[in-house]
Amino acid sequence: MSSFSLAVRDSTTMLRRNLLHARRYPSLTLNLLLTPIMLLLLFVYVFGDVMSAGIGGGGADRSAYIAYLVPGLVLMTIGSTTIGTAVSVSTDMTEGIVARFRTMAIHRGSVLFGHVVGSVIQSILSVVLIGAVGVAIGFRSTDATALEWLAAFGLVALFALALTWIAVGMGMVSPNAEAASNNAMPLIFLPLISSTFVPVDAMPGWFRPIAEYQPFTPAIETLRGLLLGTEIGDNGWIAVAWCLALTALGHRWSKSVYDRDPK
Repeated sequence: MSSFSLAVRDSTTMLRRNLLHARRYPSLTLNLLLTPIMLLLLFVYVFGDVMSAGIGGGGADRSAYIAYLVPGLVLMTIGSTTIGTAVSVSTDMTEGIVARFRTMAIHRGSVLFGHVVGSVIQSILSVVLIGAVGVAIGFRSTDATALEWLAAFGLVALFALALTWIAVGMGMVSPNAEAASNNAMPLIFLPLISSTFVPVDAMPGWFRPIAEYQPFTPAIETLRGLLLGTEIGDNGWIAVAWCLALTALGHRWSKSVYDRDPK
């Protein structure tokens, strides 16, 4: 077999391994999914009428806030899911299985490939779940064309890939699974201080740069524009630039740590 064929075979094996782990131990992913689902239900049914009146500039109607909220929580779900990736990678690194893989005649990059692709698949499935909950409580995207839906899916997949590589790096440098979970908490914290819940223009002037100059806000505004027909402006290319930069950074970071000789 050629080196490429061997790499594909080994990477597919590692992907299957990670998907089997996720299927056999679903509690971590489900626990992380509870946060965006509970926030969605809380903000819609407790604050929805008031928030809709403020955002829509009209009467209290929570449907306006549901439309505003769901795209942000879709991307927040990705951040939550990738915390499980950091924990899984840290577990592999600290419990000896990676050391065992190093002694075997397998493609060196297949271990990382299995974690990354497996996490992206889980993130997309999680997005489908949160989207289904959103539709069940009233979210609708009637104006989006097939091309805009395709672009939205591409953005979600690219964003998941970027955060996954960062989570893999966090997991590889963490001494244990608990530290990996704590190190990856910014992936949940950043959406809370983005435009997920309220527009950036409604924030105090001193706080706006924190919400604006981070990866979640432009990605959220781009996804809103694609699904709801709102103005995207420069957010589209800024979101893609963030995704590409984080992917490159996370890949280089993870690979450099993985390639180090074990102590």
